Amino acid sequence: MKKTQKTLRVLEQSPAVEGCFSHVLESLDWQAMTQAWQSKMAQDVESALSKTTLTVEDFMALISPAAEPYLLDMVAKSEALTQQRFGNVISLFAPLYLSNTCANECTYCGFSMSNAIKRLTLDETQIKQEVAAIKAKGFDQILLVTGETKKVSMPYFERMLPLIKPHFSQLTMEVQPLESREYKALQSIGLDGVLVYQETYRRKTYLEHHLRGSKSNFNYRVDAPDRIGQAAIHKIGLGVLLGLDDWRTDSIMMAHHLKHLQKHYWRSRFSVAFPRIRPCAGGIQPKCEISDRQFIQLITAWRLFDRDLEMSLSTRESPEFRHHAVRMGFTTMSAESKTQPGGYSDTAEKALEQFSISDERPVESVATMIRSQGKEVVWKDWDSALNKYGDSLTP
Repeated sequence: MKKTQKTLRVLEQSPAVEGCFSHVLESLDWQAMTQAWQSKMAQDVESALSKTTLTVEDFMALISPAAEPYLLDMVAKSEALTQQRFGNVISLFAPLYLSNTCANECTYCGFSMSNAIKRLTLDETQIKQEVAAIKAKGFDQILLVTGETKKVSMPYFERMLPLIKPHFSQLTMEVQPLESREYKALQSIGLDGVLVYQETYRRKTYLEHHLRGSKSNFNYRVDAPDRIGQAAIHKIGLGVLLGLDDWRTDSIMMAHHLKHLQKHYWRSRFSVAFPRIRPCAGGIQPKCEISDRQFIQLITAWRLFDRDLEMSLSTRESPEFRHHAVRMGFTTMSAESKTQPGGYSDTAEKALEQFSISDERPVESVATMIRSQGKEVVWKDWDSALNKYGDSLTP
């Protein structure tokens, strides 16, 4: 029976699409990529550090074990490049969870459909209360998050975005993958950016962790950023869930994905995030641990790989880590995040959070921490920061 179910799940996968990343990914062998970073040596790292324009091969060298002795050099260069491109500003945003209802079965997520939890989808009144609570904290940049279900889809988004957008200068979404025409429709009512995290680029591992629901369709998800780009959305965000599989190989695949998107949708901006597996209801243990030192290596490698890339750090990480990471290449950070619907206003009946956050400090404390590192805090996205601090930035 299990074999039959697995076969059916494979048959349900969308085919690779010519011109989209799923087609490119067919030519990228996981084992070959793993062997490639394992073979990197000190001279490969030194070569990468000497360049101003890096290839994926250079990125492999910088995240390989051979680069570990060069970590201080990488941190210094990452800080200098971030300062040159983005100046001394860190923008703050808040995630607004609209619903924890989900039709997917994902092993690492508290919203997974088999978890016996209270489900909540915010109505218009509750959303207005959440927006008021978030605005009271000073935020002007917001990320809308939902579980993946037909109940919370285009009709819901088309009703709710007009309620939310007038209160924020930047509105980004992290919801189920949509069609290009749907992204375009949401753009017309205020959508600025879309984040679609692939979780892992290794198909076998992906299917092991996405057991039921539309999210088990690997190709449809991996091609979502192409559809976002085709809709000319202003910002496209990528990410892998560090720990589902080998973090180095997954990151290399994401680097290939970024290059593909930049080639075809060069008018869009791009961002990456670095979620590590956190505790949640029904959660799992990481398959591949990434230490704090390795995490810093990965962060700085991304900055050296692409000096124009926006990089985001969430409250999944501890206050201590976020304190030291502020200057390493990040451009945006979340603060005082609530990962359950109704979490800011406390007016809705308590619903389960998606995952446990680690940095629970009030936003004022996070802002003070950022300033202590010599950074300015801005509440809008980086384009707005450029308008305010442009004279201090070096092109």
